[in-house]
Amino acid sequence: MNTVRDAGLLRRRRTFYFVLLAAITTAMVAAWFGAVMLQDTWYTLLIAGAMGVLFTQYAFVTHEFAHRQVFASGRANDVAGRLMADLVVGISYSWWMSKHTRHHASPNTVGKDPDIMPDTIVFQADDATATTRLGRFLQQRQGWLFFPALLLEGVNLHRHAFATVLNPKVKVDKRSLEIVLLAVRNVAFIAAVFAIMPLGMGFAFLGVQLAVFGLYMGASFAPNHTGMPLLPKGSKVDFLRRQVLTSRNISGGPAVDIYMGGLNYQVEHHLFPSMPRPHLRKAAEIVREYCELKEIPYTRVSLAASYGAVIRYLNEVGHGPARDPFACPAAGRVGYTGVS
Repeated sequence: MNTVRDAGLLRRRRTFYFVLLAAITTAMVAAWFGAVMLQDTWYTLLIAGAMGVLFTQYAFVTHEFAHRQVFASGRANDVAGRLMADLVVGISYSWWMSKHTRHHASPNTVGKDPDIMPDTIVFQADDATATTRLGRFLQQRQGWLFFPALLLEGVNLHRHAFATVLNPKVKVDKRSLEIVLLAVRNVAFIAAVFAIMPLGMGFAFLGVQLAVFGLYMGASFAPNHTGMPLLPKGSKVDFLRRQVLTSRNISGGPAVDIYMGGLNYQVEHHLFPSMPRPHLRKAAEIVREYCELKEIPYTRVSLAASYGAVIRYLNEVGHGPARDPFACPAAGRVGYTGVS
């Protein structure tokens, strides 16, 4: 921690984020201009795909506001994050903060990390409990189905947003404001699409935009922890090992940095969640050297290898408890059994 601080890697980089947001917004304005110009042709679907990518890039910055990476003031980050999440991206800031905070506190920890709770996809062998022949067939091949299923994740994220803010049983900070912002964003976006496109093309445009958004979001977050060691409920692991052993970094240089919005430095992000994105690469060098010194396994693979690991792991756990996933040697060295 002292080495990282002394190197100035915890200092805010507001100019970086202002320039980044300006670049994304300029591209979004150009995309809308292109949609108007191409409104009578199916080339607008290319614009829809581009918007899916741009909304994901906005989501990356929203994630960084949520982690207090941009401003020194927590309130300023919260205000900016809520506006970006609800009014720009169309997801609930409160829902994201609640879920993501629990994930960071207990990554890949059974019973605590919401990101490994069973849903359409199961992330633990004990949750692979399909009873029908079709259900078992699909579950055992869920790794291959995972990325196609992400095409629906955009719809799911918007659904979660409204389900959260409209549910009085769920605690939501500034509920009324979030409802208004989400309503304005989604109604305005849909109205704008149908104002410049015929009905059928408008529906196709929305479908492509949501599909690309969901696929890109899922493909950016999935490689970070899926297939890394799971910590049993109640396990005693120190902070450093809990964050390092359950996280996977993705190599690939500046192109991958842009593609994953800094999430490719997942180890460093978990160790220093408020560290601005431009400093993560330098921090990775320091952390990797320290882990080597302490003989703590530090995982860094290519993007393709990470996707392969995700697919293999999900297929493995999809077979259920009868076929336990392969044990991770790193897990054994810190006193628990997991998967990698």
